[in-house]
Amino acid sequence: MSPLCNGALLHHFRLNPLLPDRFLRKEDLTGKSRVHKTIPIADAVGMVLPHDVTEIRQGEFKGRAFRKGHIIRPEDIEHLKRLGKENIYILELAADDIHENEAAVLMATALAGSGVEVVGEPIEGKLNLVAGRDGLLRVDRQALYRFNLLGEVMCATLHSETLVSKGQQVAATRLIPLVGRRLIVEEAVAIAGVRSSTAQPAIANAMTVSSEMAASAIAGSRITGMASSEIAKSEVAKPGIIRVDALRKAKSGLVITGNEVYHGRVKDAFEPVLRQKLAAIGSEVVRALKAPDNTEKIAAAIGDCLSAGADLIITSGGMSVDPDDVTRAGIALAGAVDLTYGTPVLPGAMFMVGYIPQDHGRDVPILGLPACGMFHRITVFDLTLPRILAGEKIDRSSFAAMGHGGLCMNCKNCLYPVCPFGKR
Repeated sequence: MSPLCNGALLHHFRLNPLLPDRFLRKEDLTGKSRVHKTIPIADAVGMVLPHDVTEIRQGEFKGRAFRKGHIIRPEDIEHLKRLGKENIYILELAADDIHENEAAVLMATALAGSGVEVVGEPIEGKLNLVAGRDGLLRVDRQALYRFNLLGEVMCATLHSETLVSKGQQVAATRLIPLVGRRLIVEEAVAIAGVRSSTAQPAIANAMTVSSEMAASAIAGSRITGMASSEIAKSEVAKPGIIRVDALRKAKSGLVITGNEVYHGRVKDAFEPVLRQKLAAIGSEVVRALKAPDNTEKIAAAIGDCLSAGADLIITSGGMSVDPDDVTRAGIALAGAVDLTYGTPVLPGAMFMVGYIPQDHGRDVPILGLPACGMFHRITVFDLTLPRILAGEKIDRSSFAAMGHGGLCMNCKNCLYPVCPFGKR
């Protein structure tokens, strides 16, 4: 519900010095407030509510008590008074006005990119955006910042790079006042970009959008790095500053390094952990090999995995500064290029990413896991792997940006991903 003050809907745009003058009405520049007519609730029987009315019962319920469009009945009066309603609006929208519900539809449609859907109808002026598929949430944070900088509109999202499931809420948007300025909503839509006229809005369930509204609710954003050629062929990238990228199903090759494991002196603990993590995101293991601390044999094991059809290589161990740790050299000997070693993330400072060029033109990512991956439940590997499977190429810049939020709290009971680790 929008805030009221003595029955008046007030606009204080001069409190936002970043808003250009073109968004201001005459009354904003003169300091006068625009007042909507009201009528006492006792005299409102038979009238139509111009907005949803919210009810809050502490610890029990928060939601819509009366729907926009509800015709007020005599038996509703006491209920409305218990909700603190002594007056209702008589809305008279000017040509440059927009109601919160229409604004919510326009903005949600604009914000929703590939893999994101707008669900249902506005409730209390708000619309939810949900993941239309399993995958990795991507948010254009700079565009979202500019969107929210307008002040009269808002959009809240989950953190970018969060793994989400189909149907999971990823964002919500609304107009903050009951009635706002159409020009500002149009600007919010434009910040998300301009979608082609042939694109369809991502509206699911029973939401109905008029052709005029849908035409205004246009947004744009370019998807960087399709997860796989199959995804690229099956889906045309739909603009929008909030999207969910599908993860390709990798055929993984595992190379477990270390003399102690290769010679059977200790039991390998890496392979079962890696198999479990890969299966959890829909990938499989096509070859798992052990190699001693020998550069040539590590490189040969990597080559065997590639010959078996692996399109993702993961090595474990041998990434530290000890003289016996030669995994990095083995990775390089196997033909990996664009090697990036070391991250500002704990656990995982000695993690490495590289790429092995292939004749068919698609590089195979290779990830070098340090020993921390065997001890800690979550490491930099868990933050990086989904991004790679979503088609992102990881480099030094990618790692550098992970320092903020890159310190694991080492909680006794790990609740990841419901924690700050990896959030930026």
